Amino acid sequence: MPSLVTLISRFISGAALSLLFFHAFSLPSSSAQEATAPPSSTAAKPSTPTSVEEGFPVKDELVISKCGACHAPDAKGNMSRISWIRTIPEGWEEAIKRMVRLNGVPLEPDDARKILRYLSNEHGLAPEEAKPIEYFPEHRMVDEKVPSEDIKRSCVACHALAKPLSWRRSAGDWKMLVNLHVGLYPSVDFLNFQRFPPQPGDPPPPPGTDLRPPVEQALAFLAQSGSLHSPEWSEWHASMRSPRLAGHWLISGTQPGKGKFFGTMEIEAVPSGESFSTKTRVTFPTDGSALTETGKSIVYTGYAWRGRSTSDNAGTAPNDPTVTREVMMLSRDQSQMEGRWFWGAYQEFGMDVAMRRANAEPTVLGLDISALKAGSVGGEVRIYGDHFPADISLADMDFGAGVTVKKIISHTPDLIKVTVDVAVAAIPGKRDVAFQSALAPAAFAVYDRIDYLKVTPETALSHLGGEPHAKGYCQFDAIAYANGPDGKQGTPDDIELGPVKATWKLEEFVATMGDDDVDFVGSLDPASALFTPALDGPSPKRRFSRNNYGDVWVVATFKPAGSDQPVTGRGYLVVAIPQYMRWDQPEVAK
Repeated sequence: MPSLVTLISRFISGAALSLLFFHAFSLPSSSAQEATAPPSSTAAKPSTPTSVEEGFPVKDELVISKCGACHAPDAKGNMSRISWIRTIPEGWEEAIKRMVRLNGVPLEPDDARKILRYLSNEHGLAPEEAKPIEYFPEHRMVDEKVPSEDIKRSCVACHALAKPLSWRRSAGDWKMLVNLHVGLYPSVDFLNFQRFPPQPGDPPPPPGTDLRPPVEQALAFLAQSGSLHSPEWSEWHASMRSPRLAGHWLISGTQPGKGKFFGTMEIEAVPSGESFSTKTRVTFPTDGSALTETGKSIVYTGYAWRGRSTSDNAGTAPNDPTVTREVMMLSRDQSQMEGRWFWGAYQEFGMDVAMRRANAEPTVLGLDISALKAGSVGGEVRIYGDHFPADISLADMDFGAGVTVKKIISHTPDLIKVTVDVAVAAIPGKRDVAFQSALAPAAFAVYDRIDYLKVTPETALSHLGGEPHAKGYCQFDAIAYANGPDGKQGTPDDIELGPVKATWKLEEFVATMGDDDVDFVGSLDPASALFTPALDGPSPKRRFSRNNYGDVWVVATFKPAGSDQPVTGRGYLVVAIPQYMRWDQPEVAK
């Protein structure tokens, strides 16, 4: 179970301390391989490399005119630092804003947008390079896999590992990044980059232990994982096409607390060819509510959709979107997109979204339900899709072995209502749903019993708030599971059955004597599972009048139909202080 410090550090790394690690342009030098090492640096003194990697020439006159005063081009058209770096749109946006704010670069917003687009297109990442760290621009909170404890200490102690991995640099530029860290924040050298000297009586390290300083291990890892040149970028940059996305698109996805949704997006190109206007409408089958939005978007590097939409019918609840940011990846054939739409002061609310271009053939997007129980009779199911024909029959639909479509209740071009029976002996597991030749893979599950619940997110972070600092909420879900063929919980063959309507409560996570966090951190709605944090303190009712921060268990309880015993699950919630200072970047399509 992650500790309070671990979770707070993980959050801070993703936002509040992003300024600690300048990943481009800062301290420009006359050569892309010439580092400016501060005199105070000790062991973090990487030597100047003896060979120079080929850079990527800058050919855009606007970039040359606005950036060339500090990043002078050479005879090959390479601009110092810029030609030896590649990154995602958010990385280039951060670098441009830093140049304006810290170095006083005079730059009009329209010119900044043009420079951002050029650098993202010509000095970006290939889709294969961006995919592993896509959770970073999507603002997902995940448990990253860090190669070693020394790399964790050197990099992840202050920010997400995805931050440096969202960049590609020459070996020399990676070393200059270390010098920049030490120059701006000298304490990082001793506390994070170097290995503490052994103390008298310490046992010798095990044979084979890598005794290099953590910073040297991190540099070796980054130079290999984040090399400037790659086959993926060479291939993508050569074959990259302008996005042609205008038309009618189909949407499916899920939103924590509200469940599945289905809908459409109308995309219209604007004259630039890579910018678009959008009109979106999605419906939530669980309660029949609908969300309509209008927005604008840009596609960078041939695949990176960055959009911003405003709701036309926003509600008043904290988890109702008003302005939604959209981060998606476009498929190579430009027929599909997937990603996350998010909102909230801490981007804590969001939707997992999949989109596909509509065509003239029938399409099955999914079902309104997530699971059907073996032996159930007459269950009503809604099939969401597109271009369903006027004349349909029971034979057109297939729910897999043991599930029989008994009756068509009604149908429209985008929705079919049917009743189904599930055989008592139906084998538990995921099922595809087909309509004629159209297929929705793993659209629902068949199960014989619910064995346990998982609370999602399993580890979560919320923020106290008030005036002037916004609260950071947290929405939970209870996901039901069956143990699967092996009968054991927590094994790969377990069957996910989707969210269930549980009852919710907070319980104390006992960490100290007299722990009382559950009384002060906030409240959890027993039906909707929306956690609302308390005001930030100090709190006069607490010992030492300390703030309302703390950590608690979030517990869900559900009683399956026909069972005498309820099933429960729990997640771990840290409620931290507000983020008093913020350096993260707003959405790049603004």
